[in-house]
Amino acid sequence: MASDRLRGNSASKIVVFDSSAILMLFEYSINLEKELIRLLGSYEIVVPSKIVEELKILCEKGKGKKKQYAKPALKLIENYKIIIDKSEKADDAVLNIAKKLNGVVFSNDKELKKRAKKEKIKTIFMRNKKYLMISEDFV
Repeated sequence: MASDRLRGNSASKIVVFDSSAILMLFEYSINLEKELIRLLGSYEIVVPSKIVEELKILCEKGKGKKKQYAKPALKLIENYKIIIDKSEKADDAVLNIAKKLNGVVFSNDKELKKRAKKEKIKTIFMRNKKYLMISEDFV
């Protein structure tokens, strides 16, 4: 965060992507790198393997914009570290990985954001279809 940058803390913050966040990047014009640097300073993006599976299913069986954006989303996440989690559900995997790595969840999914808040995990989400915000509930 900004205070970390002022203190010279170069530790990267882990950002755990949910499929809603990845797909959102193709629907709206958000400069992901610029926004994450603004919010976190140094960061590393990770993607749960369950999210990769979800996106592959959307490529085959999805409809509308979700299907349209799934293929470029899969291409994008090739640049990030994929983490295997044994959870049966993608949301569970996102939360488990965020907890294990003391990370931040990046999602626009209301239910996932509620669950993250209950578990005291910060979330990054889109605001006004223009920029990203971070929950500051647990600072």
